[in-house]
Amino acid sequence: MTGNLVLDKKPYALTVIFQLIGILFILIVSGNAAASDKPKRIIKGNMTETYNVLPQNASNIGEVFTEGMIYGRFRTNYFRFFWEEKAMHNPTGFAVGGSLIAKSAPYYGLSATIGGYTSQNLDALDDADAKYGASGKDTFSRFDVLRKNRWGMTVLAQAYLQYSFMKTDVKIGRQICESFLTKSNDTKMIPNTFEGVSLTSRYVPDTSVMLAFFNKQKLRDHTRFHDVITFGHKNRSPYHRWYNNDDSAVHRGLSYANLKAGGGEVNNDLVIVGISNTSITRLKLDAWYNAVPDLFYSFMGEANYKIPIGCGWTLTPGARYMEQFDDGAGKIGGAALSGRLAGREGSYLGYKDADNVDGMLYGARLVLLKGPGLFHLGYTRVSDDADLITPWRGFPTGGYTRSMGQYNWQADTSSFMVKGAFDFGKANLVKGLRASVDWTFMNYDDNKEKLGSVSKTDRYFIHADVWYRLPVKQFIEVKVRMGFVEADNKRSGHNPSYDEYRTELSYLF
Repeated sequence: MTGNLVLDKKPYALTVIFQLIGILFILIVSGNAAASDKPKRIIKGNMTETYNVLPQNASNIGEVFTEGMIYGRFRTNYFRFFWEEKAMHNPTGFAVGGSLIAKSAPYYGLSATIGGYTSQNLDALDDADAKYGASGKDTFSRFDVLRKNRWGMTVLAQAYLQYSFMKTDVKIGRQICESFLTKSNDTKMIPNTFEGVSLTSRYVPDTSVMLAFFNKQKLRDHTRFHDVITFGHKNRSPYHRWYNNDDSAVHRGLSYANLKAGGGEVNNDLVIVGISNTSITRLKLDAWYNAVPDLFYSFMGEANYKIPIGCGWTLTPGARYMEQFDDGAGKIGGAALSGRLAGREGSYLGYKDADNVDGMLYGARLVLLKGPGLFHLGYTRVSDDADLITPWRGFPTGGYTRSMGQYNWQADTSSFMVKGAFDFGKANLVKGLRASVDWTFMNYDDNKEKLGSVSKTDRYFIHADVWYRLPVKQFIEVKVRMGFVEADNKRSGHNPSYDEYRTELSYLF
């Protein structure tokens, strides 16, 4: 670990000032309201939204609007990155902003939702922060900054019609989709959202079903909706790589140029089918199908069985199997997410079949739980075939060995995680305080890194989160995150170890 928390840049002082102003503002607004009052909406630990209060059914057209509800959020985020090597630029991310979400009252099952979001940097960052931005890059649009010098983001990320019937919801338009491989992943300023149609249903007892068809995606640091898989753009400017899907886990071989040259589409669709069942006591079964037609598709099956072991403790063993199937992506982009295998065949740069994206993932975990405490052991293994393609903010190793900012689903990668979490409020110690810490070891394929097809080296990662929800009427929470990476040197001799610090203030009203 670098152990160097010298926040010597102007943005840090600004961040402290704005966080203090924000805390004073929201405390004044909230006044002395009772902590027992239920907030309209809360954000769970995995950053998904839970609505405690929703509009009631309208009895006439006028009430569609008058009985609707507004959900607001004020938030600040600060990120600081410290590379082990002093010659590296240590980028900063900072923003203040929030969102307003409006929901109409349902009328014969039909309703509408719109959500506007903004993220403003207040002239606190510089071009180097944008060019070399790490985790904090999602507080601004790198494409907009470097092409237009526009540091702020304001976007209509949600705008959909919803029809509800028989415990079933159909949404059409821009929306959040929480599924196995698609997530809002709202850990920055603006969530990851999709454009298309989805259906979720709990009509069948003990069963939930999801069907979705999306033709556009908007990543957290983008101000426009774009293709769900294409990397880069036909315009070969220095900024084209950030025009379409530039997620950290994107497949760079499936670029605009490669797709066009290989006869593929640059306007692709994402198809999702999922089912979850709890008919058998204490057993939860999940199955998911995800596809980008004419490129690749995948299946995932998972089982978790909760076992009471006495004195209030439960032990839940879980297992996950995922398989990815090539449907044309391998010939166009190659087996590696880096794109280095595009147009290659046979054995190349450590991959046995360079033009095939067939691959598998195996996962196992044990979760020990009692009241406020949780202990987790997780293991994942990716077959020595192809990297897994999942640039939609859902993670194949999520819930098993995926930790903050870590991507461990490249071919021939195995990972092990130990995690503990404790809710001090549930333990009647400190109301509103929660904490978690995990240690993860990731064993990447050293040969692939030496040959240049994989950029990661073996590493361990220590990650800690602390949440404190203030005892006031509305949802006000301060969150601090820390990550420390100790990694093996790369073949070039470069040391990729780093420390990372994040803070967030969130006020929901």
